[in-house]
Amino acid sequence: MSMPHTAMRGLRRTGTSRVRTQLGPALALIHGGRAPTRAALGASLGVTRATAGAVAAELQALGLIQVDTNPGTPGTPGGGTLGRPSHRLTIDPGGPVALAAQIHPDGFQVALVGLGGQVVAAEDHPLATPDDPETALASVARAGARLLRSAGRACVGAGLAVQSAVAEPEGAAVSPLYVGWPTGARIRDIFTAQVQRAGIRGPAGKAPLCSAANDINVAALAEHRHGAGRDARHLLVVATGHRGVGGALVLDGTLYTGSSGLGMEAGHVSVDPRGRPCRCGSRGCLDVETDALSLLDAAGRVPRPGVSALEQATAMLRHEYAMDTMVQAGAGVVMERLGLGLAGLINVLNPDRILLGGLHRDLLAADPQRLRAAVAARSPSGRDRSVPVLGCALENGSLIGAAELAWQPVLDDPGLLDT
Repeated sequence: MSMPHTAMRGLRRTGTSRVRTQLGPALALIHGGRAPTRAALGASLGVTRATAGAVAAELQALGLIQVDTNPGTPGTPGGGTLGRPSHRLTIDPGGPVALAAQIHPDGFQVALVGLGGQVVAAEDHPLATPDDPETALASVARAGARLLRSAGRACVGAGLAVQSAVAEPEGAAVSPLYVGWPTGARIRDIFTAQVQRAGIRGPAGKAPLCSAANDINVAALAEHRHGAGRDARHLLVVATGHRGVGGALVLDGTLYTGSSGLGMEAGHVSVDPRGRPCRCGSRGCLDVETDALSLLDAAGRVPRPGVSALEQATAMLRHEYAMDTMVQAGAGVVMERLGLGLAGLINVLNPDRILLGGLHRDLLAADPQRLRAAVAARSPSGRDRSVPVLGCALENGSLIGAAELAWQPVLDDPGLLDT
């Protein structure tokens, strides 16, 4: 699927190098919700009103944003500074999207995500053969192609979130324990090939750039740009989903991945050396001590067939915690384990904000004082400095984060969309 010729052929150029160099920074500001008006854009970029207007016009010509032709009067939400009205800048509702996908043990999701982290469309699908990356990613690509055709939107690229560490620079899955893929599978290359085979095209009809990364890593990136992690300089995210536990660290807006993409494997922090055996070979890891299955077990529940453990554990917390003492006791055990792990991470990393996602977010919502106390009791830094422990704000964080990977080249250089 290529860029709409009507949008691209009509591109208007101002001819000034200064304007062109400001396109990327300007788009990043609008994408992050930090430049709602042309005046705010100019102030953030440190340029004149005329330059800000020219930059906005270029981004509009590229089909990325819309510029309000009737700015509000002074004192209204559309107004500018110093009593002068300013044109509002909004994401073009018909603009290009990124194809985002997330693989998990119970199936996969595909979504189209526009600028600003806006999910345009999303679907859930089962996986007939989840343990074969070629077959699984072929199903993902075909579903994404159908979604793009149905929406009639141009595609800037594709991003994949997986429940595995992804080694760089080769883009290979490392210990994809919960999807059954072979260690070392070059999932980025496989995803790229399947996306191309499905007929998906990027800007100017070229092969789309495809990316793959750990699901919690990209969720943390999405939270930092669009969710509860905004403005945090040292953001720690810990979350559990369908299986296992993941962690991520965002430092000054940049995702920390370690020397080869394998950093922040928080799920394999051990909180009980005599605890449950973990697939990594250790015992008592957060991966197996604070996930959905461990919560159900601690509460005396046997998982029901046909419904994911995550759905059952989430429903139990949301609807039974307040009235069921066994659920409270079981959740308390898991909170203590999670608090121990988080305290250790705080002591090492010294974050200024912690976000909990997935089932951990529901644990926090069920009894925030209890969980925060479990963290503070074991971390002088967490206790004395009162590190905020909050829930993730985005419902589709991993999908939005996968889309961020696909959008990044355009955010760096919006001119890539110019045919």
